[in-house]
Amino acid sequence: MKRFFCRCGQELFFESHHCAHCGRLTGFDPLTLEMVSLQGDGHVPETVGGRQLRYCGNKLRFDVCNWLTEADHPSGFCLACHCNRFIPNLRKPVNRKRWRALEQAKKRLAYSLLMLGLGLVSKWDDPDRGLWFDFLEDKRSDEEVAEGFVATGHAGGVITINVLEADDPCREAMRESLNEPYRTLLGHFRHESGHYYWRSLIGEVPARIEAFRALFGDERRPYDAALHRYYVQGPQLDWGTRFVSAYASAHPLEDWAESWSHYLHMIDTLETARAYGLTPPEARDAPFEQRAAHWMSLTLALNALNRSMGLPDAYPFALSRTVRDKLAFIDTLLRGRNEPQRLSRTA
Repeated sequence: MKRFFCRCGQELFFESHHCAHCGRLTGFDPLTLEMVSLQGDGHVPETVGGRQLRYCGNKLRFDVCNWLTEADHPSGFCLACHCNRFIPNLRKPVNRKRWRALEQAKKRLAYSLLMLGLGLVSKWDDPDRGLWFDFLEDKRSDEEVAEGFVATGHAGGVITINVLEADDPCREAMRESLNEPYRTLLGHFRHESGHYYWRSLIGEVPARIEAFRALFGDERRPYDAALHRYYVQGPQLDWGTRFVSAYASAHPLEDWAESWSHYLHMIDTLETARAYGLTPPEARDAPFEQRAAHWMSLTLALNALNRSMGLPDAYPFALSRTVRDKLAFIDTLLRGRNEPQRLSRTA
């Protein structure tokens, strides 16, 4: 993530709704990937760079978003909120807080996707190739719903996140029960987005499928059986030498999604580190091995800093040669798409 500043010079953060120094309201413009200092209250459209912008409807009604949208867009929502299909039940006060956390994580994912040139298209505009987000509950958090269990996952362009993942104690309990070293809301979004983009980046490009299979394995292996085997028998014994996480060893498509999420972890954190002068400046198209070396040095320092504060490692993973090859494969796929993506919705 790069740094943002108000017109008064005060630093802003990606989630900022206003400037702490001058008090101006602020909003994120997904077209320019910049924070905008507003003149008014965000309800009335303002001219910004020749465009009429106002706050997203989810900011105006619920205060869970800080993105801007074109004043004449028929949905009234920003680019990212326009991809929502189901939101949490807001009759439960706790769900407002959970939804805000979900939106903040989703917006960070959206920033990375736009920066990489991947775009963000809603199924409301493109039912076949677009993306929806479903934020759902099951009986563990709401006895009135029909579903006994809602799994976080992806299917057919729909990313489902169980609302309980936005509850820190619940997510931590799930992390411990599954013996995972790392489980975050943003990590879920990044992982599931990998499943979504596999179709356009790999599945529909025959020339890339064989290269994918050489690195990750054959995605045609029975998926449900592979996951059942993983949860019953555990990961492959040598997973640490060939996979970025234990779960990645369950199936080639999970290996891809885990590797994809770690690639997004890497590029976003490196951008933040560069913005604050913590790593050497480098071009976005610098050789992958150079960026990977900076990443490994940075995560070593981050882990040491966390330990100095009595906290768990920020990045409890080791990148073997095989894992770096997988990350380099993803980097190669995105090489030609590294210009910031303009608005991708069609309505």
